[in-house]
Amino acid sequence: MHLKNILIVVKDIELSKAFYEDLFGLNVVTDFGGNVILTEGLVLQEQTIWENFTNKKVVSYGNDAELYFEENDMDSFIEKMNHGSYEIEYVNPPMEHDWGQRVIRIYDPDGHIIEVGESLEYVAKRYLKQGVSVEEAARKTQLPLSQVEEIAKGVADGV
Repeated sequence: MHLKNILIVVKDIELSKAFYEDLFGLNVVTDFGGNVILTEGLVLQEQTIWENFTNKKVVSYGNDAELYFEENDMDSFIEKMNHGSYEIEYVNPPMEHDWGQRVIRIYDPDGHIIEVGESLEYVAKRYLKQGVSVEEAARKTQLPLSQVEEIAKGVADGV
């Protein structure tokens, strides 16, 4: 068995398609009208269809799960959000965690939480390029030392 897709319920399928295409670069794989499969395994389903299938009402802004995306150019992503055609509601503003990873959390148009963060590999590279030792970069990022040693080889090779 393997996980195939993640489905989220949306009120306006066209708005949600455009939101995930424009801000996150996802593309439509299959469009069944009220059920749309996007790249990366994200499925959008219209609320009325979901409620008919499950015989349950949808509760928006549940704040109990999130979609996680990685983006190493956080400044450009934030600029894209701030100057895009969507009114962005922040869960929290851009912040930097103790381990050095920059993240932002927003709501999508239906109240699903989306976190966008730098990859930990990127954070480790940034530390290493600043002259931090491999051991210290591993400690700060909480990545295994062996993984940071591999990242350091790439940094030394200019990758």
